[in-house]
Amino acid sequence: MSDNHASQLATVLEEQIASGGLAPGTRLEEVALAERFGVSRTPIREALRLLSASGLIELRPRRGALVASLSLDRMLDMLEVMAEMEATCASFAARRMTEAERASLRHQHLVCGKAGDSGDSDHYYEENALFHAIITQGAHNSFLLDEVQRLRRRLQPYRRLQLRVGGRIEASFAEHTRITEAIVSGDANAAAEAMRQHVSVQGDRFGDWLSAINSEKLVSAE
Repeated sequence: MSDNHASQLATVLEEQIASGGLAPGTRLEEVALAERFGVSRTPIREALRLLSASGLIELRPRRGALVASLSLDRMLDMLEVMAEMEATCASFAARRMTEAERASLRHQHLVCGKAGDSGDSDHYYEENALFHAIITQGAHNSFLLDEVQRLRRRLQPYRRLQLRVGGRIEASFAEHTRITEAIVSGDANAAAEAMRQHVSVQGDRFGDWLSAINSEKLVSAE
């Protein structure tokens, strides 16, 4: 099989890990994966190597491949960097977005509101991801875009879970309102600060968020 085929397999598995379909600690067996995808073990082995290089799985002697989990300290470090990167995106977007992009952001904000009203946290997460993507694109910095997307993908399962905390969707939408208003008005400093507060995990919110993660793990283990 070609290297491209292995890369495609890695992408499929990466999306399942990022979406939470493959929970941390799940063992990825080459034989089972080869049967599932209808390929030999060679491209599967290469796909697992690619996922290991990105930090999404761990290759352990005699135990095979396991979906990686983040330590709390590591997770907080990554979220801290994520908050600063997205704050920079918001600042750039406030200064650089075209009128068409600002209109798209306002529209997506309304879509997020409707998704929030549904009470479906996964649906809200998908619309929330589009909201953030519009801002990242609106920053008009290709290097920043690549780095944000890479880190966002790594943190996706955990950011999805925090929306299941009671009241978090409503709070998230209110934060979106402040971000949208700042960007549309061209206030770069306010946009950066609003985004930083939106992405940061701290205080009581962190305790609630951590409880949601632990509860999700317990459900997955049952």
